[in-house]
Amino acid sequence: MEYNLADLFESVVDVVADREALVYIDHPGTGAERRLTYAELDAAANRVGHHLLDSGVRPGEHVGLHLYNGVEYLQTVLGCLKTRIVPVNVNYRYVEDELVYLYRDADLVALVFDAEFTDRVAAALPHTDALRHLVRVGTPVSGAAEVAAVDFAAAEGSGSPERGFPSRSGDDQFIIYTGGTTGMPKGVMWRQEDLFFSGLGGGAPTGEPVKKPEELAERVAAGGAGITFFPAPPLMHGTSTLTAFIGFNFGQRVVLHRKFVPEEVLRTIEREKVTSMSLVGDAMLRPLIDALEGPLKGTDMSSMFSVSSSGAIMSDTVRRQFQALVPNVMLLNNFGSSESGFNGTATEDSGPERGFRVRVNSRTQVVDPATYQPVAVGEVGRVAQCGHVPLGYYNDPHKSAETFFEKDGERWVLLGDMATVDEEGVVTVLGRGSQCINTGGEKVYPEEVEQALKSHPDVYDALVAGVPDVKWGHHVAAVVQLREGAVRPSLEDVQAHCRSRLAGYKVPRQLVITEAVRRSPSGKADYRWAREVAVAAAG
Repeated sequence: MEYNLADLFESVVDVVADREALVYIDHPGTGAERRLTYAELDAAANRVGHHLLDSGVRPGEHVGLHLYNGVEYLQTVLGCLKTRIVPVNVNYRYVEDELVYLYRDADLVALVFDAEFTDRVAAALPHTDALRHLVRVGTPVSGAAEVAAVDFAAAEGSGSPERGFPSRSGDDQFIIYTGGTTGMPKGVMWRQEDLFFSGLGGGAPTGEPVKKPEELAERVAAGGAGITFFPAPPLMHGTSTLTAFIGFNFGQRVVLHRKFVPEEVLRTIEREKVTSMSLVGDAMLRPLIDALEGPLKGTDMSSMFSVSSSGAIMSDTVRRQFQALVPNVMLLNNFGSSESGFNGTATEDSGPERGFRVRVNSRTQVVDPATYQPVAVGEVGRVAQCGHVPLGYYNDPHKSAETFFEKDGERWVLLGDMATVDEEGVVTVLGRGSQCINTGGEKVYPEEVEQALKSHPDVYDALVAGVPDVKWGHHVAAVVQLREGAVRPSLEDVQAHCRSRLAGYKVPRQLVITEAVRRSPSGKADYRWAREVAVAAAG
């Protein structure tokens, strides 16, 4: 047995077969749900795996998952892993041109998609010669385009529930597509052994990683049930899928919603006694606060132990508001990426004044991007990680060469995050270098300005972008969504608020009030949109 995700999952199934593995709420508020034990989920994944093989998909080929959250998503991922087929996540917000790019770039030969996306899939198909097998989940609406697809229920019914697959390897791949808001998406190629240790904590994200594959099931057998994981963002983003697999590696229960509906999330937490939820920043935490202060006031949240965020920061102000409502919960700002997995967790004193400070793991450093050598205390460099890192970007040798390198006989990945390190080894993450604003020769990273803006009592959400400026090169622009019922603040009011928390050159010189800040379904910032809005407003 190797560190292969399907092998590890099956080893857990064999010791807790009758334990509940997955609870899926299809349409929040309707009561429609599915519950599967570990044995049932295993058999369901086997059926999908056998169907794919019987349909001519070969080990090593790529299958796209163009799906909302659901049993079918995790069932298909597991079915692919069992058969050594490579699962590829597809952003369901993509329109035709973006889908054509991803389908072709990822060399998809098969696609499992929700019926709701039938028209988009049909429009992209003529431009994707390699895509030869389609499986559709659900029934298309009347008038949808005709697509030659197998119904998922029929596909599942045609496959054997037994395992019977060839032996697998820790070298088998798992591809996570990332990006799309600042450029075309890129497929991060992971060996499953590397992903197990970097993205899944070696079977124990908060403890000691396992020292042999068999130890995972031994730990599960020795422990009990009682933990319920709730990945709230879409599974199409790597963080949520990895959260689900962390739950499976513990032999615990995973809860899913089709979509993020704050009131229904809170009802599920109360009903299912959720203990650990993952989300993405203020875009998800703020609506939960609003619901707890309003229609869902009094919801029993006593089961909650932790709420973690990855991909966007839970700001200091919003964290305090949630903590006041749910005092027993631990709020964790995790730092990581599709290219590195988990790097560390923010310190308690992170905030607008001190910045996003992270105690990183031993494999993470801040390096000079030109020499790859560690920077001196206080100097700005880029975050890098060694050891269990990806193989590179699929179909992109140029970008791979820019991002992945070897040093001292080890593989490294150079992330886009700029940072400094202090005497104690604590890393202060400044922000993505690609979003850095150069204003009058000074560098401003949007994330720290956004934290200061979101501590303003009238600001609900904010993004910061650089706008071309004759005098300064670029000036800092704040694109702000106000709280409901808030009095519209002036630029001067916002500047005065920020000056008590930021150096003068970081204070926004332009304020744009928008009805809603645009983010991805998982809550990640859309900086391209923010820049376009700010530039248009500046005239």
